[in-house]
Amino acid sequence: MSRKKRIAIIGTAGIPARYGGFETLAEQLVRQLGDKYAITVYCPGPKYTKEERKTSFQSARLKYLPLQANGLQSIPYDSLSILHALFSADVLLVLGVAGAWLLPFVKLFTRKKIIVSIDGIEWKRAKWNRLAKCYLWWAEKMAVKYSHADISDNESIQDYTAVRYTSLSHIIEYGADHTVQVTPTAKDKEEYPFLHKPYAFKVCRIEPENNIHLVLEAFATMPGYTLVMIGNWKNSEYGSSLYLQYSGYNNIILMDPVYDQRKLDVIRGNAYLYVHGHSAGGTNPSLVEAMYLGLPVLAFDVSYNRTTTEGKACYFKTAADIAAIIGNTRLAVLRENGFRMKEIAHRRYTWEVVARKYDELVQRVLNNKGKIPVTPSVATIPAEQLISYELAHLQAPTPFYEKR
Repeated sequence: MSRKKRIAIIGTAGIPARYGGFETLAEQLVRQLGDKYAITVYCPGPKYTKEERKTSFQSARLKYLPLQANGLQSIPYDSLSILHALFSADVLLVLGVAGAWLLPFVKLFTRKKIIVSIDGIEWKRAKWNRLAKCYLWWAEKMAVKYSHADISDNESIQDYTAVRYTSLSHIIEYGADHTVQVTPTAKDKEEYPFLHKPYAFKVCRIEPENNIHLVLEAFATMPGYTLVMIGNWKNSEYGSSLYLQYSGYNNIILMDPVYDQRKLDVIRGNAYLYVHGHSAGGTNPSLVEAMYLGLPVLAFDVSYNRTTTEGKACYFKTAADIAAIIGNTRLAVLRENGFRMKEIAHRRYTWEVVARKYDELVQRVLNNKGKIPVTPSVATIPAEQLISYELAHLQAPTPFYEKR
């Protein structure tokens, strides 16, 4: 019996997942594909106490490194993960481009297969300084050029990479069926009194490109509408200042991160509206999770969000847009919005579908199938041959569409 092919998942903040699209993706790939492949997931050691560190999760092996997975440390973290994986893995599934400077050497001097998910257009995020943006811009180029396959999680990202790199990436989105609809108990309502009345909901990292300021500004002008927002308020000056400015409003409830999946599902699943402010990235996990639960969606108006929601959600650009849409949209219209979101999510955003696509891509690179070029095949035809085709065309009878 042949041994299982070995996959190293690189670039996550560890599993089991605590927020984060890549972390949830890694956990679900282990659950869905662990019987077929021998999977190793790299984890940041400083994030876990010694008691929390497990040697395995389901069938996957966990490897801890003495570095954080995010911020500037993501570059050495991903780099060390890649170097370690060279000794055991057949396929390196690299989530993000922080360690992409190593990929030319991996491809040129080893037989390891490299699959990279570029994670949206990371270098455009407002949180990075100029130097970091320059590195990420270059690293993205290295990731696409020296991987055996690259992944876009959204058609808009695929369009971007096709134009910039003239190769067709593989679209693999995120699943959302790990979320469940939970009916709140009396204990839940005691812990979260806002469950007694209608409220809008938002959960995300508190970063400028997620337009937290616009959402809070809008609800500050609407005392009759409640907003519940969960995020890491204390991790940045941006978050701290917003918390200080808006935490005193009676209709705005600002909560710290909730890592318990059931509690998160209770709070999210019983909202009457999901507000999605992300303006960067591709298919955002928090959005597809809300869609899967059938929540009406009010999303920031960028191509990524329109692609994810198939243009069937409500969209805003300004705080005034948010206030106008919420204030002027009937409940029946919002419910219809929610039905559309649920249909899309149940059709497109399930982990079974996502895992099947990853499985097919792993098999593709293992079978040495190259990248799909964007350049049309006619461009490879010699000029002399094209001229002969043109002469034949000129001598041809009247085209079929001109015939009477």
